[in-house]
This record gives sequence, structure tokens and C-alpha cells, in this order.
Amino acid sequence: MTSTSYQRTMSTRGFYRKHKLVIMPFVFIAPAFAMFAIFVIYPIIQSVALSFTEWQGIGPKRWVGLDNYRELWGDRVFWTSLVNNIYWLVLFLLAPVFGLFVALFLNQTVFGIRLVKSLFFFPFVVSQIVVGLVFAWFYDPAFGLLATILEPLGISFPPILADENLATFGIIVAGLWPQTAYCMILYLTGLNSVNPEMIEAARLDGAKGWRLLVKIVLPQLRAATFIALVVTVIGALRSFDLVAIMTEGGPYNSSNVLAYYMYDNAIFRYRMGYASAIATVLFAIMNVYIIWFLLRLWANEKGAR
Repeated sequence: MTSTSYQRTMSTRGFYRKHKLVIMPFVFIAPAFAMFAIFVIYPIIQSVALSFTEWQGIGPKRWVGLDNYRELWGDRVFWTSLVNNIYWLVLFLLAPVFGLFVALFLNQTVFGIRLVKSLFFFPFVVSQIVVGLVFAWFYDPAFGLLATILEPLGISFPPILADENLATFGIIVAGLWPQTAYCMILYLTGLNSVNPEMIEAARLDGAKGWRLLVKIVLPQLRAATFIALVVTVIGALRSFDLVAIMTEGGPYNSSNVLAYYMYDNAIFRYRMGYASAIATVLFAIMNVYIIWFLLRLWANEKGAR
């Protein structure tokens, strides 16, 4: 080895030792980032590019520019799906609230509480397909559980999933069941890290009930609340499984959502470009909300300091 090569090798080793703490995190994260880029980032870019074309899934693609987006603007089913997604978004935000109160109820040491926790945890481990089938039977106006209970009382149960005005809300109620269980788990985990000394000090100062919850407990559950809200919003915007199982977007597209409408155009109508345009709009809505939420959270953190 020549003196020049030796000096270069030693210089490289010295640089590595000096910047080891900076380099190693990037080395460890590189494989995960590569997988993320291949299976997430690249498909997103490909989908956005495909939204400017007309393609049936086979054969050559034809560039159409913004024609797919212009068609979306005048598509009645698209606007119905968008409004239904807004309903999902607003009503799904009840899941973190319900999950918090269920977690507070279950966060106590009494006999049999583990069995009760397992019952509340059960919806989270059940497949969305099973949830859809259970609630479809639950809503059945002839043989469903609600109809069976109300019939002796002389009350006729409406066909929720066959009603244009009720189908969307019936599906949302079905979706709230497992989503509430998920938020409950997040809050139970967060309650385990709540500082008991702060709670005892607040009680000595006379704080109790709602005031204790708002002033002492909730600020310590900020991380759990953030995760619960983000996951709930994303789940509401990409709702698909329950719609596909319970109504398939019907009756008359009244319960359609963007994710299912995208699937319908891509799989059954062979309009890959149009489906990609719907997917791009849905992706944009998700990103706008998440960025807005992060900026608001950052502003609150900055104000708290």
C-alpha cells in the first residue's frame, strides 16, 4: 500500500469515527426507507401520473391531461361520495371521545375488570368483514336483533341499509364499534403513564371530577390523543370494507365513499385513470388535514412553552 492510499484510508476511518453518531442512524434506517420508497412513495407517484391518462388496465395509456378531474367536477356520485366521507369524518371523531370514557371506566382495580376489558377489546381484533356481516344481520328488518326486540313492543324497525337517507349512518355506527375499541386501547396505555403524584396533589387542592380530568389527566394524554385523532381521521377517509360488505355503495350510490368509488371504477368499469384521479383527491384531502393538524399541534406546543 502506498503512502497516499494509506493516508486516504486513515482519513476515511478518522472521518467515520468522528461522525459515527451521525452516520449510523442513517445506515440503520436506510433499509426501511428503501422499502417505504418502493412500496409506498413510488406507487403514490405512479397513481398521480396515471390520473392524467385514460387506461383500461391493459394496452397503451392515452394522455388526457386534466380531463379526469374535469369529469370529477361534474360527477354526481363523486360529490355524494365526498359528502359521505365528510359524514364519516365528523361522526368518527366520536370514537376518541367514547374510547377515552371507556378507558377511564376500565382503568380501575376491581374484581373482574380484566374480563370486562377483554369484552371491550374484542371488537378491535374482529375483522371488518365480520363486523359488517354482524351489523347487516343486526339491521335486518325481518330477522335482525333490533327488529326482534322491537316487534313485541309494536314498533316497526326501518330497513336502514335499504334507505337512502339512513344507510350511510348505519354503516358509520358499525365502524364506530371497533374504532372506539382501538382508541380505548390507546388511552388505557396512556393512563398507565399518568403521574399519580400530580393527581393526588390536585385532589388535595380540591380538584375532582371534570376539572381533574381536563386540567390534570388530559394534558398527560396528549400523545395518545394525537395518535387516536390521526388514526381515526385516516380510517374515516379511507373507509371501504364496511361499505363493500354492507351496501356496495347502495342504494343508488347513496352510501358510496371515495375509496369504494375508486375501487368500483378501477375493478368493474376498467377506468384506471379516473380511479387514480379519485385516489389523488382522497390522498390530497388526507394530507391537507394531517398537515393542518400537525401545524396546530406545533403551535399549541410552542404556546405552552
